[in-house]
Amino acid sequence: MDLKRLRTFVAVAEQGTVSKAALALRITQPALSRQIGDLQQDLGLRLFKRSGRCLVLTREGEQLLGDCRTVLSIADSLNEQAQLLRLGDTGVLRVAAAPQTIESVLPSFLHRYAERYPGVRVKLVEAVAFDHLAMLERGDVHLAISVFQKSDERLASYPLPPLEVLAVFTRSLPIEDGMVDVRTLAGLPLLLPTSGFATRQLFDAACRLDRIEPAVFVESSAPHSLLALAAAGHGVAIIPSTVRVENKDLRVARVAYERKPLQTPRAVLWDKKRPLPGFAEGFMAPLAAHMREIFSSSQAIELTTDTPALRRRTRSR
Repeated sequence: MDLKRLRTFVAVAEQGTVSKAALALRITQPALSRQIGDLQQDLGLRLFKRSGRCLVLTREGEQLLGDCRTVLSIADSLNEQAQLLRLGDTGVLRVAAAPQTIESVLPSFLHRYAERYPGVRVKLVEAVAFDHLAMLERGDVHLAISVFQKSDERLASYPLPPLEVLAVFTRSLPIEDGMVDVRTLAGLPLLLPTSGFATRQLFDAACRLDRIEPAVFVESSAPHSLLALAAAGHGVAIIPSTVRVENKDLRVARVAYERKPLQTPRAVLWDKKRPLPGFAEGFMAPLAAHMREIFSSSQAIELTTDTPALRRRTRSR
């Protein structure tokens, strides 16, 4: 069966008109109409019916559309695999990550990776975790550095150090260094990330379990805005452990519920159906080692702050 005809069928089904599909495929309308006609003749089925200026799938067309997409996806994967085999350790590695990960983890890591794979150009795509699955399924990226949903069987994963919830505050607030329970934070003005952050979801879940109504002073999608407000004494900033705290006047503590740190699994993810180049596989283990080095549980606070109490604690180990 001609894959070109299948692509034409899927394009018309998605675009709704011959003219739009022809533009998307960069072919003429007569050529596109011929391909649809030939496919219908091959199958012995009518795939479209006209509704005004639009083409609508028939019942038979609707049933075949999903299978056609699957066939095309498999064909694309074979082509990608052949191209990767030809290229070897050269090419472009597309990686999706949240802004905080790009800022705090990747600048230093990419130099290390380039030493091992000098022929590979890494293209970073900034995206929140909510968008990672769709990007992987479409083939927009090879890998996504993301919080890991173990229930999603479409994805393969390589584990990374977990994402932790940190509280950042000035010395004037009555909070101990090291670890702070959500109940301790309940009566303080809170500077929270918006609901799309895994950090916020973890914090809200702990509050619900403890039947706490947090005193929210502000919500922001920019963690550094929360840090600026905390530095000015407006409350306690709740941030992910991937955010660096450069202000030496701020203190940092891990947020806990029932004496256990709030954290969620994190991993490098990829679509099981799509082949990975060797240089993508070589990205994962070194990244995990790099993140353990800079964000391990035993060092997370020391690496992001430099308070005298923490310096004393480090020397005493």
